[in-house]
Amino acid sequence: MRGLDITALVLVVIGAINWGLIGFFNFDLVAALFGTMSTFSRIVYSLVGIAGVYAISFFGRDRDVRDNRDVE
Repeated sequence: MRGLDITALVLVVIGAINWGLIGFFNFDLVAALFGTMSTFSRIVYSLVGIAGVYAISFFGRDRDVRDNRDVE
């Protein structure tokens, strides 16, 4: 699962950077690179969204790891 976690985290960071660029400079990096709502840009947006939903599980797993360390 570690590879999936890293991939999801990278996609979430890419999405966060893109949203930061949109918010600060009104510049959509994904659209600039791949075209406005082209097939590939829609795939990128979809993967970032799925990664964000998957990343929600990081909160529960982080707590489980800390709780297990306290027990030992």
